[in-house]
Amino acid sequence: MKLEDFLATKELFYKDIDYDFFPSVWEKVSSKFTIPKIIHIIGTNGKGSTGRFLSYYLYKAGFDTGHYSSPHINKFNERIWLNGHDASDEILEDAHKRLLPKLDSDILEKLSYFEYTTLLAMEVFCKCNYVVLEAGLGGEYDATNVFEKLFTLVTPIGVDHQSFLGDSIEEIAKTKLRSITTYAIMTWQKEEVFRVADTLDIKYFLAKDFFTKEELQDIKDFIIQNDFATYLTQNLTLALSAVKKLNLEYDINFLKGIELKGRFQKISKNITVDVGHNKQAALAIKQELKDKKIVLIYNTYKDKDFKEILTILKPNIKKVLIIDIEGERVVDHDRLETVLDELDIYHDKFDIKNLGDENYLVFGSFLVVEKFLKLYNS
Repeated sequence: MKLEDFLATKELFYKDIDYDFFPSVWEKVSSKFTIPKIIHIIGTNGKGSTGRFLSYYLYKAGFDTGHYSSPHINKFNERIWLNGHDASDEILEDAHKRLLPKLDSDILEKLSYFEYTTLLAMEVFCKCNYVVLEAGLGGEYDATNVFEKLFTLVTPIGVDHQSFLGDSIEEIAKTKLRSITTYAIMTWQKEEVFRVADTLDIKYFLAKDFFTKEELQDIKDFIIQNDFATYLTQNLTLALSAVKKLNLEYDINFLKGIELKGRFQKISKNITVDVGHNKQAALAIKQELKDKKIVLIYNTYKDKDFKEILTILKPNIKKVLIIDIEGERVVDHDRLETVLDELDIYHDKFDIKNLGDENYLVFGSFLVVEKFLKLYNS
C-alpha cells in the first residue's frame, strides 16, 4: 500500500492516547533503526520556527540534517525536511517501503498517524548527522520522546491542549519537562515553569547566556533585516544557543536565505498568514501589529479559548471574516458567531472573490492557513 493510502487509514487527530503503546513498540523495533544525534524541541509556541532555524543552520554548516515538525500547511512532505528541502514524494515512498517490513502487522494497525510518521521520519533521516525533532502536543508521552537525545530545547510553555496536558501552567510544564533526559536550554519562561524545572531537578541553561551583548544585537538585526516578526527573535536565540552548546562554528550568516512559512508571513503586500492558534500566539501577534487595523480571516477549534484570543486582538480588528474549515474539532459556526456578537465584533462569511485592498491577517490554526492558501492560489 502506498504511503498516501496507508496514512488515509489513520486518524489524523487523537481521541484517546495509549501512552504505553509507542514506547513498547520502540523497545521491540529500535534495533532495526539507525538513529542520528537528536536535538529535541518541546514547548507550547515557537517549536516549528526554532527547529527550522537550527536545522537550516546545521545544514548550511555542512551537516546532513533532518527536521521533523507538525502539522503541515499544504502538503504532508513539509513535516519531514531533509538538507534544505521538504522530502520528495520519492524519498518518502522509498522510506515507507523500507519501514513496512520492520513492523509487524498488528503494530502497523495500531500505530497512530503521528506515531507512524515519526518512525517514517527516522527512516528518512537514517544517514543524517543531526536531527531536530519537534514534539507534537506533549513531551513526556510524546512519540518523539522515545529516542535518545543530546539535549532538549524548551520554547515558551503556556496553556494549550488542556484535555491532554492539564489545566495549569504547572501541570503542563511537568508533562513537557519530564521528557528531558540529559539537560535543557530554555528561552524566556513564566516563573512557574522554572519552579517546576527546579522541583524536577532538571539541569538547564538559559539561551541568552550563550551570547555576548553584541551577538544578541546581531540576532535582533538579522530578524529586522529579513523582515521577520520580532517575536521570532527569542526563537532564533534559542536555536543558535544549540549551535553554541554543540561547539560548532558560529556565523549567523549561515542563515541567509532561510524561509519561514506561516510565521507572520507576508504572502502579498496586504496579506499576512500565521499558523498560531492560542493565547500566546495572539499576544505575540498583538505586539507585532501595534496599532495597525486588520481584517481577520479566522476560524478555530472548539477546544481553544477563542473568546480570549479574539478579546486580545479586538483593538486591531476591523471585522472578522469566518473561513469554512472541516473537521470534528472545528468550533460550531453558531457558537463562534455568538462569541463575536458578545464581543461586538462585526463578522461575515469569507469569500475569496471579495478580497480587496484591506490589510488581512489569516490566523486561527494550520488548517485555516491551509484552506486560505488553497483558495488564494487556485
